Amino acid sequence: MTHAVVLAMALAISSYTVINRNFAANFRGAAVTSAAAYEGAVGDVSLGRDSVIIKPISVPTAPLVSRAPTTYFVVQGDTLESIAGKFNLRWRDVVWSNPGLRMPLTVGRPLRLPPVPGVVVVVRKGDTAAGLAAKYGVDVTTLLGFNRIRAPQLTPGLVLVIPVDPAQGSNLSTGAPADPVHPGQFLCPIGGAQIIQGFGPTSFAIEPSFSGYLHFHTGVDLLAGYGTPIVAAAGGRVTAAGPADYFGIRVEVTDTFGLVEIYAHMSDVSVAIGQEVQQGQQVGHVGSTGLSLGPHLHFQLEVGGLPTAPDSLIGCKGSTTQGVAGGQQVS
Repeated sequence: MTHAVVLAMALAISSYTVINRNFAANFRGAAVTSAAAYEGAVGDVSLGRDSVIIKPISVPTAPLVSRAPTTYFVVQGDTLESIAGKFNLRWRDVVWSNPGLRMPLTVGRPLRLPPVPGVVVVVRKGDTAAGLAAKYGVDVTTLLGFNRIRAPQLTPGLVLVIPVDPAQGSNLSTGAPADPVHPGQFLCPIGGAQIIQGFGPTSFAIEPSFSGYLHFHTGVDLLAGYGTPIVAAAGGRVTAAGPADYFGIRVEVTDTFGLVEIYAHMSDVSVAIGQEVQQGQQVGHVGSTGLSLGPHLHFQLEVGGLPTAPDSLIGCKGSTTQGVAGGQQVS
């Protein structure tokens, strides 16, 4: 080998070394060892076999939310509120998911509960994904996606969970929002009216015995002048209208959760049986029919056939409940 050839080879090797050092100075990742080149980690990326770059992914550390309904068996001391609290639901969701629920709760009774706020539904003949979505105020893709099914799989008897945003509420069968004013809450049937008697035991002898008390007021009385318009506290379907014993002329609305609202002592009604009404829609006028001492509205809420105190009536003045003072228990 001549001197010229050896000199040329030396220059070539020297140039390669300079380029490699410049590259190493600018490369900020970890050095690639022989093991990492086969499989391992380099900087913030991973290398698979044959040096295939694998994009890092985050691995969930919390358990995924179940999408299946829960079956809960009532135990001694349970109430709708306590059961709902155990599962981070509203007590309305418990009633909504168990049509035909009767009160008081009986020990051992099974209840279907949704894993998230919403409703458990059993598909009936003729139901469609679009129809159920419209009824409960959700998107079709939400209904199908949450239950991991396709529309053709919607067959009678299938149990679905329909998640419903509490801030949005449910729909009437027409697709219109049931409670456009205060979703999932009760509106005062007479805006600004004073509550003159709340739900609970009373010394007022005209009231019947109930819940172990000699006299018990099973609703909320609102003071208003004769002929004052009355509106629906919550949206639903009219299930009764007309005279009814001591209620006098009354209207019953079964709301979208299955709760029954009774508007009693009316002078006349503005709706018909079977008609759907929205929250805030007029249902009649104040009167003094039935067992009444003067014009007022008796508003009564029933859950599973049992009179129940409403949480609140938004827009009314005063408390919806009254203490036990003055209420004589039946011995």
